[in-house]
Formats: sequence, C-alpha cells, structure tokens
Amino acid sequence: MSEPQKRLLLIAMPWLAMAGLLLAWELACIVFDVPEILAPRPSRIFETMVLRWDILLRFCLETLWTTLIGFAMAIGFGLLLGLAIGASPFVYAGLYPLLIAFNAIPKVAIVPILMIWVGVGALPAVITAFVISFFPIVVNVATGLATIEPEMRDVMRSLGASQWEILTKVGVPRAMPYLFASLKVSVTLAFVGSVLSETVGGNRGIGFLMLSAGARNDAPTTFAGLFSIAIMGMALYALCALVERRMTRWAFRGEIVA
Repeated sequence: MSEPQKRLLLIAMPWLAMAGLLLAWELACIVFDVPEILAPRPSRIFETMVLRWDILLRFCLETLWTTLIGFAMAIGFGLLLGLAIGASPFVYAGLYPLLIAFNAIPKVAIVPILMIWVGVGALPAVITAFVISFFPIVVNVATGLATIEPEMRDVMRSLGASQWEILTKVGVPRAMPYLFASLKVSVTLAFVGSVLSETVGGNRGIGFLMLSAGARNDAPTTFAGLFSIAIMGMALYALCALVERRMTRWAFRGEIVA
C-alpha cells in the first residue's frame, strides 16, 4: 500500500468505524423492535436534529461558550501550577498531595455547593468545567518538566545556563507534547463539567435541554443532545490536535500522517 493510500485510509477509518456503529445500532433497533423511549434509531435521532436544529443550536452554543471559558481558565491555571510544581520539588511536595485529594472528590458533589455560592446559571457551569479539566494539564506539564534528562541539565549548567534558562529553553519545549496530550483530554472533560452542572441544577445549555426532554420521555431529543455534545467534543479535540501538529511537528517525525 502506497503512502497516499495509507494516509487516505487513516483519514477514512474514523468515519468508517462511526458509520459501522450507527448501522449496527439501526439494525439492532429494527431487528429486536426496541421501543423508541429506550433507544431511538439513529435515523430518528438525525431526523430530530434536523427538525429541531434551531433549538439544539441555541442550547449547544450556551454550553459551548461556558465550556470554552472554563477550558481557557484551566489552561492558564494548569500551565502556571504545572510549571511551579515541575520546577520546584518543594512546591511539588507541598501541593501535589492536595491536588490528588481535590481531584478525588466527585465533581457532582461540588455543583450543589457552587449553586449555593454563585446561584443558578452559566457561572456554575464555567467553574465546574474549569475544576474538572485543569488537573490533567497540571500533571502533564509537571511531568514534562520533571523528566528533563539529568545529562541535559548538566550540559546546560556547564554552558553557564541558570535554572530559569534551563526551565524556559529546555523544560518548556520538553513539556509541549505533554501539554497538548493533556489538552485533548481536558477539552472533553470540560464538556463533561458543563453538562453535569446544567443537568444537576442549571437553567440553560444542552444538559438542561436533555433533562427537560427526559422528563417528557422524549428520547429522540435526549439522544440528539448527546450526539450534539459528541460532535462539539470531537470538533474541539480535532482543533487541539491540529494546533499540536503545528506547534510540535518535531515530535511526530516518522509518522504517516503529516
């Protein structure tokens, strides 16, 4: 198989897998006569998405902007804290156990507290998206800095480099692949946080729409909301992957996809 054929096949594989899954779902619903209230057929879900596109778009945009704000906050905070933890063993020893303990708390338990503090609306969704998505960024950035080879540190010191220069000229580039790997995870977690907040006690967003549809036993609209979340998540994941390819091209040498 030639290189262009391999690249074309790699591009097509996700779409082929998705089409196969949806086809199997459709056939299973038909063959086993699954009630629509339990699992509507994909064709029915797509029909609902087309018929109610305006409603879905409005609620999706509300979820999207709260997710993006929370994700942007997570990037800024995660970068700063990750740099501090990775650069200083004292900061690592002091803060890392606290981060582990905080990350172990179920985020669904935080949402009611946030609603007591800041009320119902977009702000709890933003904070939940931030809280649930910053931890992978911190861990990966700190790992990237902490795994600088001792030989590289020795060479830089022998050349007269300060600790700050080692951090900025070696550590930061070294941590870039780790950072983008964490961003692709965190952006999907940010959606989880926003939708979780909207579902538990929100009054807007796609999570609220799904909750309302579920209360009416409107399974096609509920699943249309799930599909919409998946589409937004995949789009932002692809955007992060594209930026990663552009900024860390050196890390992908020898791979098939350019």
